[in-house]
Amino acid sequence: MSDSEFEHGTKPHTARCYDYFLGGKTNYAVDREAALQALKANPHAMVAARQNRGFMHRASRFVARETGIDQFLDIGTGIPTEPNLHQVVQSVNPRARVVYSDNDPIVLAHARALMNSTPEGDTAYVEADVRDPDRILEYARKTLDLSRPVALSAVALFHFIPEEDDPYGLMRRLTAPLAPGSALVFSHAAIDLDDGQMAALAEQYSKSVTPTRLATRQGTADFFEGMDLLPPGIVPTSEWHAAQAPDETPHDPGPVTPAEAGVWAGVALKP
Repeated sequence: MSDSEFEHGTKPHTARCYDYFLGGKTNYAVDREAALQALKANPHAMVAARQNRGFMHRASRFVARETGIDQFLDIGTGIPTEPNLHQVVQSVNPRARVVYSDNDPIVLAHARALMNSTPEGDTAYVEADVRDPDRILEYARKTLDLSRPVALSAVALFHFIPEEDDPYGLMRRLTAPLAPGSALVFSHAAIDLDDGQMAALAEQYSKSVTPTRLATRQGTADFFEGMDLLPPGIVPTSEWHAAQAPDETPHDPGPVTPAEAGVWAGVALKP
């Protein structure tokens, strides 16, 4: 599929499908059709997307408030749906600096228009693929001081990276240069939270949108190798600090079961 096909809405696109699930308006009929097919495969797909977004909000706010980290690197940004990560963390610390990275020209076009920083902070964007960690980190250094702690956010991204691209190796290459005290905010679609509905969703998504793979709880934990998981550990997105930090995602569906959430999530610090 060419970029032109994506840009003109003749092929469904992951970022636009996710935007649809979140209640956004940056999507085409072909994306809505793919999303509806995904919902037929797994009726909880929209709930899962919104719970995942809620986890990103809570985890980012927690990191900014509780760890004092004021630098954030968000990879696999997707189409901006407010509140975006920089809005969340800059509401806690207006001086926070945020670098977004995505490999998609569609995302880039929207990001440049919508991602405005506070006057005290800074927000930047790099068009780069997660499979090129060196480019991402090289660009991030223009805005972030990597000798100080950075919060790396990779939310609902790595389940789109096939095994042959070594997703675990890519994560190690991203976290290795980060300073002690850095954080990883991470989520991954789960294969072991329901009776097969996420597997059906992954199969449908792989056919109509993009190849998608799932992970077990242990497989998700392996992405945190060399880091110290913070309580409550690896849990469904709906359960990560939900009681202590209520969700602020628009149209939040409220309490859901682990099977409905369908995604593992965790936050860890680098020793």
